[in-house]
Amino acid sequence: MAVLVSKEAPDFTAQAVMPDGSFQEVKLSDYRGKYVVLFFYPLDFTFVCPSEILSFHNHIGDFKERNCEVLGVSVDSHFSHLAWRNTEVAKGGIGPIEFPLVADLNKNIARDYDVLTGDGGVAFRGLFLIDKVGNVRHQIVNDLPLGRNIDEAIRMVDALAFFEKNGEVCPAGWSPGKDGMKPNAEGVADYLSKNAKNL
Repeated sequence: MAVLVSKEAPDFTAQAVMPDGSFQEVKLSDYRGKYVVLFFYPLDFTFVCPSEILSFHNHIGDFKERNCEVLGVSVDSHFSHLAWRNTEVAKGGIGPIEFPLVADLNKNIARDYDVLTGDGGVAFRGLFLIDKVGNVRHQIVNDLPLGRNIDEAIRMVDALAFFEKNGEVCPAGWSPGKDGMKPNAEGVADYLSKNAKNL
């Protein structure tokens, strides 16, 4: 599986279902100037997937206040995405979620991000944090049965923003309000002298 961290995120143009339920062509590079959390999920109308999508939806305000857009991608068509949005949550649907779902029926996007399963049928649960200039700064890939933690995705946006603003790196378990670390020998010594027992 390819490591895309530090590389330019593969651009794409594809049909998507937008928050208002309309079909629209989206282009990843149009989101330059904002952070982007791009996540892949296996299929519409499946099992773990709606729990993740609804969790992203429930946290969309947290992403927006961080100048971060969320884009979901699967190998379904935009028509399938729309049908899933139009299905009640109580019946396994996702309802009117507040971020675009991108159609990747030809699997080119999943292929470019190297998240296709071994048989090439669907995408693993890949997640990519893309910075404001279009570079991948964080990626994780889960196997199909393992749902993601959306709070962790938000924490990574915070960590990237903290580093960009302060020039300090983010140690293990960092969250907003905690100490960063100056990226030099003195910074490591200072940080560990204060925090080693709490790591």
